[in-house]
Amino acid sequence: MRFERASMANSVNSGLGFFLALFVMMWSAVATADENFDQALSKIETGKFPSISEGVALLVDSDDARVATVLNALTDGALYRYKPESTLVYLHDKNDEGYLVSYVSSADKAGEKFVVKSSAVKRVGVNNNLRNEISSALATLNLKNPNVEIRLNALRESLASLNPASLKTITKMATTEKNSEAKELIKTAMAMGGLKSEDTAIQLTSISALKDSLEPAVKLALINMESASDNAAVKRAAKAALKGIEEKLVRYSHLETLFFGLSLGSVLVLAAIGLAITFGVMGVINMAHGELIMIGAYTTYVIQLMMPNHIEYSLFVAVPAAFLISGLVGIAIERGVIRFLYGRPLETLLATFGVSLILQQAVRTIFSPLNRSVETPDWMSGLWQINPVFSLTLNRLYIIIFCFMVFAALFLILRKTALGLQVRAVSQNRSMARAMGVRSEWVDAMTFGLGSGIAGVAGVALSQLTNVGPNLGQAYIIDSFMVVVFGGVGNLWGVMVAGLSLGVANKFLEPFAGAVLAKILVLVFIILFIQKRPRGLFPQKGRAAEG
Repeated sequence: MRFERASMANSVNSGLGFFLALFVMMWSAVATADENFDQALSKIETGKFPSISEGVALLVDSDDARVATVLNALTDGALYRYKPESTLVYLHDKNDEGYLVSYVSSADKAGEKFVVKSSAVKRVGVNNNLRNEISSALATLNLKNPNVEIRLNALRESLASLNPASLKTITKMATTEKNSEAKELIKTAMAMGGLKSEDTAIQLTSISALKDSLEPAVKLALINMESASDNAAVKRAAKAALKGIEEKLVRYSHLETLFFGLSLGSVLVLAAIGLAITFGVMGVINMAHGELIMIGAYTTYVIQLMMPNHIEYSLFVAVPAAFLISGLVGIAIERGVIRFLYGRPLETLLATFGVSLILQQAVRTIFSPLNRSVETPDWMSGLWQINPVFSLTLNRLYIIIFCFMVFAALFLILRKTALGLQVRAVSQNRSMARAMGVRSEWVDAMTFGLGSGIAGVAGVALSQLTNVGPNLGQAYIIDSFMVVVFGGVGNLWGVMVAGLSLGVANKFLEPFAGAVLAKILVLVFIILFIQKRPRGLFPQKGRAAEG
């Protein structure tokens, strides 16, 4: 019994001892932080540049929450020495009555502002060297920030200007950091620190650790290492690492070009796919197709005017609205003009060209000739940063996805609905379809409306890439016909393959030939291709092919 009581007493004493020791350690840490902060203020208060530099270093070692405020005030020229009390104050405002200030370190008067005469205070000045030190100190403080994004940005900034203070902080972070991306950056920073070692083995190990990094600061550090080092082994290792990095940069550059080519191709597909339907089924050369795209873009603009506080949801309203409005305009064009000109393609071309001029003038009258800007929702703005050298712009990525969604929806309509069945029947043999009871006039109107509605949807997508204006459609009408002819008149798969391939080819040619010459080369290629295959990549069967 005595033994159990003794054991319990020892356990209690041990527990009390542990908590007491922990309390002492925490109190000691707080006291040290406060002591560093107070010492730093004392040195800064002298106003001498060497002392201010020492004070900045002490502030970095302090965990006081006020450190960033002091450093920012010092950089902005808002830190003053209050002569009567030999202490530091923040400047908030100044006027004829004096300076409005508040104490930096006084706990009992924290945040309390008071007015002093201008002769009672003197600004603590800094030079360029101190500004650089303060900037480095603020970056080091951000390394300790609880916000992951701030820490990641601070780590990347530190790589570009790595110094002993920031490297020391980064090394401490290695044992506590939980974020995987931050851990990789920490390893990179520590390896870059190893490049400055005098030990050849450490240098070689650091180069080996950095050979897979795509951070711009790493490449620069390896270039400096290769040129500055006198050690042949180090120079060879640095050169080999740089060669590997350059190969990766080239690959990612090609991927970026491919992405921009696909985004351009997606725009071409959206602009041309409606034209492919009307041209393939009805044999109508619709020169007003570009203006139907323009109507869709202006619909997006009007929708945003109607719901200014809900821009994030405006596109979800604009897409069906643009489809309906452009579709109705298309049906009106077909019923009012085109149905009287079937079998006369040249006259439909001239008539629809006249309609396009009328639509352009109507838009100029309603909205003025000036371009209108459509706001991009936040969820479509910004970048998807995959690695330091490769990122995808979200608006273009969403347009690529949207293009495939429109293609899939249109494909299902033509393959799985009664309208699609009748459209295919009329396109293959109009006379036989009419003999089977298909109302070809109704099919023509609905088909033209469907193609026009898709053009309006394309206008919604284009409004997120460029300004909306009366001439918007004219920039895409030639490209749309080019895609349709190259892919095969009336064939959806042909339009998809042709649009994407032309977009990619155009973007890969631009770096070598320039934007204008690249388009000319693509046009020459299509002309030569059509000479060899007049019906395009995927020839359409039926009436359109026979004509």
